[in-house]
Amino acid sequence: MFFYKIKSLNILENDILRLRAPEPTDLDLMYIWENDPSIWLAGTTLVPFSRYVLKRYLDSVLLDIFESKQIKLIIDIKKENINLPVGAIDIFDFDPHNRRAGIGILIATSTERRKGYASEALKLTINYVFKILSLHQLYCDIEADNEASLQLFQKLNFTIIGLKKEWILRGHEWKDEYQLQLINAH
Repeated sequence: MFFYKIKSLNILENDILRLRAPEPTDLDLMYIWENDPSIWLAGTTLVPFSRYVLKRYLDSVLLDIFESKQIKLIIDIKKENINLPVGAIDIFDFDPHNRRAGIGILIATSTERRKGYASEALKLTINYVFKILSLHQLYCDIEADNEASLQLFQKLNFTIIGLKKEWILRGHEWKDEYQLQLINAH
């Protein structure tokens, strides 16, 4: 028999981590992440989610991206022969005609942040969406004072293309938000 390894089969994995589709067993973990008010500040959510709502969401993101217009990938780090979920990447607002999508990332546990996992996960995702989904561009929105996220995305060649003044209300304070874009050079 002739066996060979197709590199593209491992497009969502490297020596440090792997990205995978959510499993039904991730429901409890996602319930914790989505109901953590400290994480709400990174997104647009201001209310808790029930397990029922999250189950329905999981059912929808497990559909083909051309149907649901979004995908969620769980970030598993490879540690001591186990895969440990530490966060998620969302590809949303998928527009197949214009070949673009939004992207967002979460490393849920503060102890797992600043270890390079977000950067590695973004590299894998960028490679996937440009090579497999044939996207022309990715974009993201980041609060102007979120220096860690701005550095992360700019390190991976995202460019600031605009500033939305007083775009987000946090408590009683208005925050500016940058929009960043990465165009596929190929």
